Amino acid sequence: MDWLGPEEWQAVALSLRVSAIATLLSLPLGIFTAYALARWTFPGKQVINGLVHLPLILPPVVTGYLLLLTFGTQGPIGGPLAKLGIVFAFNWTGAALAAAVMAFPLMVRAIRLSIEAVDPRLEQAAGTLGASRPWAFATVTLPLILPGILAGGILAFAKAMGEFGATITFVSNIPGRTQTLPSAIYAFLQVPGGENAALRLVLVSIAIAMAALIASEVLAARLAKRMRA
Repeated sequence: MDWLGPEEWQAVALSLRVSAIATLLSLPLGIFTAYALARWTFPGKQVINGLVHLPLILPPVVTGYLLLLTFGTQGPIGGPLAKLGIVFAFNWTGAALAAAVMAFPLMVRAIRLSIEAVDPRLEQAAGTLGASRPWAFATVTLPLILPGILAGGILAFAKAMGEFGATITFVSNIPGRTQTLPSAIYAFLQVPGGENAALRLVLVSIAIAMAALIASEVLAARLAKRMRA
């Protein structure tokens, strides 16, 4: 891929890094949240469910602005973290945070549907045999929902790769620092003669998305085969 310039390569590498970190770090919380919404009954459950899915219906720019207010260097969370050397605003870590927030609802929804498809009596049967609730989940439910976790992870990764509005609002569009693939495409389209570079990045985006989808199908097939064995 010598036809990509240094700035384009930086955007591709940063997008892959941001998307991978956003997906991997949010996955444990995504599984926990999906399980809680699928299995537990508690006060405020509908409120939590609404907050989880709120990024899907809010304009991405609004989400980015809320992240800036909360995790900016003057924000209630970002301020104390900045004193510890952890900065999100106008940094690649903020791009990862924005991508994770925007992708989280898709991840949770896919995993939740998988959990709801598992008969809860299987966990109850494991409990009657002496298994604790965490152990019953790890040995009974978790293997059955692996395809759903995989689907949720792939959806989150793809959403993170394509995230633009919240990211550019929260961390701006700084080449080599916060400029992801969508931001780079937007930047190239704003300058005369940048159409070719934008087209190259569009083709790279399509290739990465297709590779992720194919990989998910192959892994899901292998998981299903192992479960039937």
